[in-house]
Amino acid sequence: MNIQGFDNDLRELVKKHALSNAVAHGGKADVKAVVGRVLGERIELRQRAKDVAALASEIVEYTNRLTIEEQRRLLAKWPGISESKKIEEVKSLPPLPNVDKYQEVVTRFSPNPDCALHLGSVRAAVLSHDYARMYNGRFLLRFEDTDPRLKKSALIFYDMIREDLDWLGCKWDSEYIQSDRLPIYYEYSERLIESGGAYVCTCKPEIFKAHILGMKPCDCRTLPSNEHLLRWEKMVDGEYNEGEAVVRIKTDLTHPNPAVRDWPALRIIDTERNPHPRVGSKYRVWPLYNFSTGVDDHLMGVTHIIRGKEHLTNMRRQLFMYEHLSWSYPETIHYGRLKVEGATLSKSKIMQMVAEAKVTGLDDPRLATLAALRRRGITPETLRRIAYDVGPRPVDATLSWDNIYATNRKIVDSTASRYFFIKEPVELIVQDFAESHTAKLPLNPNDPSKGHRIFHIKPRDNTVKLLISADDIEMLKRGVVRLIELFNIEAVEVRRHRVLVRFHSREYLEAKRLGSPLIHWLPIEGNIGVRVVMPDTSEISGLGENYLAKESSGKIVQLVRFGFGRIDKIEKDMVTIYYGHN
Repeated sequence: MNIQGFDNDLRELVKKHALSNAVAHGGKADVKAVVGRVLGERIELRQRAKDVAALASEIVEYTNRLTIEEQRRLLAKWPGISESKKIEEVKSLPPLPNVDKYQEVVTRFSPNPDCALHLGSVRAAVLSHDYARMYNGRFLLRFEDTDPRLKKSALIFYDMIREDLDWLGCKWDSEYIQSDRLPIYYEYSERLIESGGAYVCTCKPEIFKAHILGMKPCDCRTLPSNEHLLRWEKMVDGEYNEGEAVVRIKTDLTHPNPAVRDWPALRIIDTERNPHPRVGSKYRVWPLYNFSTGVDDHLMGVTHIIRGKEHLTNMRRQLFMYEHLSWSYPETIHYGRLKVEGATLSKSKIMQMVAEAKVTGLDDPRLATLAALRRRGITPETLRRIAYDVGPRPVDATLSWDNIYATNRKIVDSTASRYFFIKEPVELIVQDFAESHTAKLPLNPNDPSKGHRIFHIKPRDNTVKLLISADDIEMLKRGVVRLIELFNIEAVEVRRHRVLVRFHSREYLEAKRLGSPLIHWLPIEGNIGVRVVMPDTSEISGLGENYLAKESSGKIVQLVRFGFGRIDKIEKDMVTIYYGHN
């Protein structure tokens, strides 16, 4: 579709970011920066990044011809953005190597469906997807589920992974499941055995290990191919038991890494004891990771593999197989390890915690699964920015939760509606207040179009009753305090469950002159119960303004002076919010 096919809303979005970027940088906008901001807000457009870039080029060219005064005047159309507020640039990805060698860039994300995706999965998924879109190529989803014994797949995880990728904005072009492809692996195993590139080894593990460490062939290796083909047929027909025969790829026996020497490609698994969740006991011979992955990368036309540097040894193993089959190995980008302080990224440990009921499920807020992060209001754009920040560099990186929260805060601050939440409510009685007052509070101060919450305060006998948090009582002992968007008060009598104050003044400027702290409040009636689930699963209960009940489940909101969170459930008298961060 050409650039004329975009709707007016998108054109306005591009104009806004072009003008804000130009004003923030001396009158000259940068196309890449503008495209980054637009795709950050409209993830669904990543599949049309080339068209968006063309539209941005057109609008940036026009914008850069304007004087900076004209740019400022036009930018005023969007009150939430000013020239003093520089727009944070979204990092771009470095180019992929040797793209010109290929007619089409093809990447893949290849999870084992033995657990839900977590923070450690994000970099491979996002980078593989976004590089494919960057070059108008294809992005594949491949479930690697060929270990029914140790890394057991479960049907629930196939759908959970699909859901997580959809949420991340990583829509795949084709999907493959390796447990459907056993006949293909058998075909290439037989081909390698026949050509002398592989053999069936029946040596005891300790005997084979001794030969390999001594850089010598085992007795099986030197047998003729027809003998190995017979052994292969016995493997498939069930004449060998689990552990009695292994197909091995021939390599250089003097390779400096013993793990590379004659690595195992296919083995027997007793699927009567360990049935596969999708194909049951249909197959007994199953490929190991390096064989199935190596075969699939070639047959699926993968041009660029983006994965962790722990796979460097796997690449060296697979190169021998590719040489036997006269295949060209894809381009590989190996990034460094990612550690998240205070987070468990081990799938086996996560599943153990679930099995032992140490967590309530895979969306428990104590976990770093995408399901848990989503429940807490961490946005997919936050995870995408983090993936871009660490990038495909080979160096190790460590993330803190503070990094994640700071990024998410910048993203949700401009869109999240604000609401008052009072924990441990205390009655506040305001004396000497005779006039009715209407408090008009913006749902989001960055976006006036979102509207306001309106509270009508009507005194009785020159007195108004409100609610404040017990945490704020100490402030009242120190002098004049400002009730947000209401008026200024000073203490008369402070008790544990009841505070008596007098009206001091109405204007905010007076509070500012006095250096008065600001506290939030609620009417005495018409509120709704609020239950906040914290990251450690502890709960904080209190009252919230009734406007909260008009929101919908899944919305990210800010509880003023408390923090951001995601609405999990709205019931008749209670709103449940999962806390994200302050």
